Amino acid sequence: MARSAAPDDVPAACAVLASAFHDDPLWGAWAFPQEADRLTALPELMCFWVQGALPHGWVRISERAEAVAVLLPPGATEMSDGEKAEFEAFIGRALGPRAPELVELFERFERHHPSHVPHYYLSLWGTHRDSAGHGLGAALLDECLAQIDGEHVPVYLESTNPVNVPRYEALGFAATGQFTAPHGPAVTSMWREAR
Repeated sequence: MARSAAPDDVPAACAVLASAFHDDPLWGAWAFPQEADRLTALPELMCFWVQGALPHGWVRISERAEAVAVLLPPGATEMSDGEKAEFEAFIGRALGPRAPELVELFERFERHHPSHVPHYYLSLWGTHRDSAGHGLGAALLDECLAQIDGEHVPVYLESTNPVNVPRYEALGFAATGQFTAPHGPAVTSMWREAR
């Protein structure tokens, strides 16, 4: 059973997502190729997105904090202006001379993000590696999508790992395009029509 995350859930949600994305081609190996950097910076990166989405009421967490879904409702922004400034400072600290590559990546995300119709944005979805393979993440996302279907609104996401594309297709998403990180892996944009 999923619930809306509260401020007290933020550390656990960030830990779940950092674990889930540790080996991700983009947010793991490309963003933080050094294991030591990844262990410290990836949880902090995830926390920016979790905290930015929390006020919108769509950070969903499983009962025992094994899985997390971060969604933004139509018209919501990922971060406030103050959070964006802190995020930019973090990127500079965490990536040093590679920071411009991440800035360019975010510009590519923005260029591919659809603006033709109001939609939910599935920013992040993951299960802690210690709990993977038990269907907890799928059950969590199924609940989220059922609620969104009740509103008859489409959903958009970007898959940063090609092995996840079939999982999203099984949930009704269809690939709409692809772009790459600077000198890095491909990202697949996906759309799920309103139901």
